[in-house]
Amino acid sequence: MLNRVADLLQRCLLATVVAGVLTSGAMPSIARAQSASPVVEAPAGPSAATLLAKGRELESQKRWGDALAFYEDALREHPSDASLRQRFVTARMHFSLERRYTDDSFVDSVHELSSQQAEGLYRELLSKMETHYVTTPQWDAAARKGIYGLRIALQEPQFLRANGVRASSKQVSQLDEELRQLGSGALTNSSQGALAAQQQAARLASYRIGLNPVATSLEFTAAAAETLDHYSSFLTPAQLRDVYSQIEGNFVGLGVELKPDNGALLIVRVIPNSPAERGGIHDGDRIVAVDGQATAELSTDEAAGLLTGEEGSYCRVTVVSPREEAHVVARPTEGRLSSWMGEPTVTRDLSVRREHVDVPSLEDVRILDPQYGVAYVRVPVFQKSTSRDLDAALWDLHGKGMRSLILDLRGNPGGLLTSSVEMADKFVAEGRIVSTSGRSEGETIDFRAHRAGTWRVPLVVLIDGDSASASEIFAAAIKDSNRGAIVGERSFGKGSVQGIFSLGQGGAGIRLTTAKFFSPLGHPISKVGVNPDIVVRRATSLTEGRSENSDAALTRAVEAAKIQVAMR
Repeated sequence: MLNRVADLLQRCLLATVVAGVLTSGAMPSIARAQSASPVVEAPAGPSAATLLAKGRELESQKRWGDALAFYEDALREHPSDASLRQRFVTARMHFSLERRYTDDSFVDSVHELSSQQAEGLYRELLSKMETHYVTTPQWDAAARKGIYGLRIALQEPQFLRANGVRASSKQVSQLDEELRQLGSGALTNSSQGALAAQQQAARLASYRIGLNPVATSLEFTAAAAETLDHYSSFLTPAQLRDVYSQIEGNFVGLGVELKPDNGALLIVRVIPNSPAERGGIHDGDRIVAVDGQATAELSTDEAAGLLTGEEGSYCRVTVVSPREEAHVVARPTEGRLSSWMGEPTVTRDLSVRREHVDVPSLEDVRILDPQYGVAYVRVPVFQKSTSRDLDAALWDLHGKGMRSLILDLRGNPGGLLTSSVEMADKFVAEGRIVSTSGRSEGETIDFRAHRAGTWRVPLVVLIDGDSASASEIFAAAIKDSNRGAIVGERSFGKGSVQGIFSLGQGGAGIRLTTAKFFSPLGHPISKVGVNPDIVVRRATSLTEGRSENSDAALTRAVEAAKIQVAMR
C-alpha cells in the first residue's frame, strides 16, 4: 500500500473523481495598460435568506448533490454567512454518506474490518491531522463533528439498512438525543479526548440500537476529515485508486466530467477521443437516465455509479441536448424533440462502450491566426505529463510560425502543484513562481524560476470562475511577473495544497490540506482568486455551448496577442 505521497510530484490540488467518471518575451507594460477594460459591476444577487430557502428546498427533496453545489455557489456570493456555511457542511455530509454507501469498496470495509481495525483508522487520521494539517487541529471540534456525522447517518435509511439496524424510529430518536447531549457537553481538547468521544459514541450506539462499532468509527473518521475545510476529505479505497488514476491521466469509463443539475447529470466536459465523444455525447448535454433508470429517482452518486463498469461493457444512457445543437448531435430519425426546464431540447438514447480512457494533458493545439502567428493551447488539467507534453507542443507550434501564445485555463480545476510550477517556469525567467506555507516540516517552500529554457514568446492566459488551484498558481505567476495578459473572469479562489495519504487499514485514504499558497508578490489566493487584466464576462452558459465564433474571451485574447506581436 502506498504511504503518504511525499514527493512533490504527488502533492495534489485535485478535482473530485467519482469512480472512473471525472466528477475541474515579457509583455510590454504599455500593452497591459492599453488592453485593460473597465469592469462593469454585476447586479446584486439574491440575498442570503433567499438562497438559504432555496437550498432548504433541495434538502427537503434529499437532492444532496444539487444542494451541495448550490450552497457552494451561494457561499461565493455570501462567504461570511454562517447559516449558509452550516447548511453546506450538512449537505456535504449527507452527500458523502450517499457516496460511501453506494461504493462497494467502502461497504466491503464496513463488513470486513474488525472493531479494533476501524478504530485504528480513526486513530491514524487523528495522528495525520496532528502531524500534517495546515493549522493546529481543534480536537474538541473534531469530536463534535464526528458525533454530528453519526447523527446525520442515523437519518439515512440507506445507512441503517446497510448496517443491519432493526431498531424502531423511537429508539433511533432516543440515541440521536443522547448523541446530541454528548456533543453539546464538555469535551477534552486533545486527540485522546476525540478518541474517547468516539469510543463513547460507539458504545452508546451499540447498546441502544445494535449498531456495529465499525460503522461508528468510520463515520467519525469521514466526518473529521471532511469538516476540516472545503477540500479535505475521506477517500474510500475506490476513490483513492481513482485519485491516483487522475494523477496518471488514465482510467476506465466513458470519459466525461459531470455534476448534478436538477435531477440530471450535466456533462461539464467530454474528454477528447473518449468513448463518450465517439458515442455522440457533447459538452452541455444532460444524462437523464442510465440503463433505463431515471437519474431524478437516484442519488447523484448512484446515477454516476451506473456509468461505471468493467472495461468492454456497454452503458445505455438517455441524453437531453439543447435544441439549437440538434443539427449537430442528431439527425431527425435519431433524436426526439422534447423540453427541459421549459427549454426546447432533443432527447437521444445512446449505447456507449466503457473503455480505457487516457486523459490528454493538452487539447486543441493549433495556430489560430497564421498572419500574426497566434498559437493556442488548451490545458484542461495539470497532470504528470503536462510539462513534458507542453514542451513538445511549443516546439511544434514554433515550427509552424508561432509568434504569440494563448494558454486557455478556463474550466481547469487544478491538478499537480509541481506540474503548474514547471509550466510557469517555461515562461518566467527569474524570481518566485509561488510560495507555500504550512505547519509541518517540508510544507513551507519557495518555488523559483530558472532562466535556462525560458520561452520569450508573448503570452496571453485565459481564465474563468472554474479555473482553480494549480491554474491559479500559473495565472498568478504570469500576472505578478508582468509576463503576459490575463483575460476572462476572476478565478475560483482555491489557495490551498492537499496531500494524499493512505490509511493503514482497508485501503482507504484521506485528502488533507497541508499548506496554503501565495502569489509571487505574496497575495493570498484563497477566496480571492486571480483578477484578469482584461475582464470579459461569460456571454453563454455551459448548457448553451461555446463556439469559437461566439467566444468573446477568446476574441479578446487574440486581440491582445496581436497587439503584443505588433509592438515587438
